[in-house]
Order: sequence, then C-alpha cells, then structure tokens
Amino acid sequence: MDVKDAKISVKDIRKSFAPGKASLPVVDGVSLSVADGEFVAIVGPSGCGKSTLIKIIAGFERADSGSISIDGAQRNGPSPKGIVISQHGSVFPWLTVQQNLMFGLNGNGHGDKAALADHYTDMVGLKGFEKSYPHELSGGMLKRVELARALVVKPEILYMDEPFSALDALMNLRMRTELMRILSEERHTVLLITHDVEEALFMADRILVLSPRPATIQATFEVPFAHPRKLSSPAMQQMKEQILGELGVS
Repeated sequence: MDVKDAKISVKDIRKSFAPGKASLPVVDGVSLSVADGEFVAIVGPSGCGKSTLIKIIAGFERADSGSISIDGAQRNGPSPKGIVISQHGSVFPWLTVQQNLMFGLNGNGHGDKAALADHYTDMVGLKGFEKSYPHELSGGMLKRVELARALVVKPEILYMDEPFSALDALMNLRMRTELMRILSEERHTVLLITHDVEEALFMADRILVLSPRPATIQATFEVPFAHPRKLSSPAMQQMKEQILGELGVS
C-alpha cells in the first residue's frame, strides 16, 4: 500500500517506560499502514505492548519518537475521526441505553438524537431496551450498548482493544458475528488488538503479529477469505497454525 493513500500511517513508533531507574522499552520501531475501510488485527503475546501501541495510535499515549498521520495529516492527540472500544466498560450506569447513546451526540448536526440513538440500539439487537438501565442488562447486552455508543457518533476509525475478552466463548462469537454484520452495512476502518488468533482470523483483512516486548512487527498475514468465514476450514486452520507458530505456541 502506498503510505500516502493510507487512512492510518504509523512510522517508526518507539516507547519506553521507566518504572525504576532503568528504562523499559515497550514498543521498538513499529511502522504500519491501514487503508480506508480495512480491518487490521494485531496479535501478540501477553505483555508485549499491544495496548500501549493502540493507545499511541489513537492519541491517548505519547510516543517517545516516530510519527502518526490520519488521512495524511499529522496526529498529535486524540482525533474526532476515531473512537476507542476497550475491554473496560464505558457505559454510564445512571443513564438509560438511549441516554447513553445520546450522550456523545454533541452539537446540532445530528437531527433527532433520540431517533438516531434508537436506530443504533436496534442495529445492535437491543430494540425494546432503550429505556433500560445498565444494571438491568447482561454482560453481553452491555457490550452491545458500548458498540452502539461508538457507532452512533459515526466515527471513521474504530480502535478496538480486546473488546470482547471479558465475555464467555459463546457470547464472544456472537459479538464477533454482530460486528461483522454491522461493518457490512456501515463503512469503518478498524484496528483491533487481540490475543485471540481465531478472533483475528474470523474478522480481519490482515493480521500483524507482534514480537515479545519490546514490540516489533514480526510477521504479516493477508486473510483472503470471504465472509462469513468458517474457522474449521482447512485453509483457515493452516493459517491459524502459521500464526501460532510465529507466536511460538504451535
């Protein structure tokens, strides 16, 4: 991909922390590009620096060196073009589902905010729960609310940091399927951080494998299979084994 055509361009990002007297390198010269509308997953071993990397790319952590641009413009902080969905809950417990979705609709350019909120509530499969409070919902339903809250502001980029990791295996699979259905209806550029190789294979157009800390990009895999994907297919299983091999666990 020509870097000038990239939606997200990351050049030689480096980051170290200093928990004691010694410096601890966490990200060591990562460069990557993500095309407009592309779904890129980043996988790596626990503690390798995945979350630090996506915080830097999203603008919530400052790199020691390197640069990041969005649509060719240098990014020096969080951009209104992108929104983060993390493994940590972000739903306000004192607001209803509808009110949670309306919370981010600032300004007057959204039309009927309640109707827009209800549209996205319906899109994530929560029609009828618009007036419910978070304590009345299951964990999987809360994750759907978080997804709807992110989508309602119509971000161009979704930064997803292990968003479904706290869910049980069945609900995790349902949420992956739900996200892919939504992405087939709405265009978003997605950067996903995950430790789950199958999750990456199920959704991504391209998978980047990080090395142990300090993180570098160790390998890249194009995922050419059409959606919906069957993880049990021989080709998918072969790619899974290749990725696990890069992670040293096959």
